[in-house]
Amino acid sequence: MIGEINLDGVLLSSVLVSALIALVAAFVLRRLLSWAGAYRFVWHPALFDTALFVILWAAVIAVPLPIDL
Repeated sequence: MIGEINLDGVLLSSVLVSALIALVAAFVLRRLLSWAGAYRFVWHPALFDTALFVILWAAVIAVPLPIDL
């Protein structure tokens, strides 16, 4: 992901867009893990949430997007 994404004439950084996608995915996944009770096995929830966000952000960057955005 290099460059900008054109959104109706507004150029957005691809880093910003990928970070927002990862943030939404992390929020949803955090709610699901909390509902399932997985946080009982986590030693430091804030550190776990940060690592989860970084892993999701790397996954979003690794997935290629169509060129015509």
